[in-house]
Amino acid sequence: MTARSWCAAIALLVLCGGSARAQTEMHGSADAFAAPGVALAWAVARGATESDTNVVLRIVSGPAVYPSLAVVGIDPFSKQEKVWRTLAASPGTLEIRVPRAQFADFPRTEVRLYGGAAQAAAAAPALVVFYLGVPDTTPEFTDGAKLDAYLTERIARTRATAQGKAP
Repeated sequence: MTARSWCAAIALLVLCGGSARAQTEMHGSADAFAAPGVALAWAVARGATESDTNVVLRIVSGPAVYPSLAVVGIDPFSKQEKVWRTLAASPGTLEIRVPRAQFADFPRTEVRLYGGAAQAAAAAPALVVFYLGVPDTTPEFTDGAKLDAYLTERIARTRATAQGKAP
């Protein structure tokens, strides 16, 4: 094998290895996010006390685009992860409820979306939507029906805006 062949082989290995880990990271900044194949929205379910208050994250993903997903909270200093939803098949609509107090220890939330079985097996998501804390614009609700209606409407409006339509 010539030096040129070795260089080509090494370059090919680097490119192939890099593509297995390749992913797109998008910073979610508002209480809702939409991209092709996924939409999500945040709300807070106020309890009688702060310890009874939960952050609610509703994720709607197209199983044809992202057949599996996981959600984790991360401590940005230690990099310790708290699994809020293990990697599993996407049910289409998923709701994660996390005690608000846990965001003090795990402020970075990552929604990891996988484009297929190979990506899931390699733990290499196609898309990671991340947040640094609960978005400031996240509304709080004491009524579960109003929270549900808000999340449904917010996701629909965010999807319409992302597709270039008027909300």
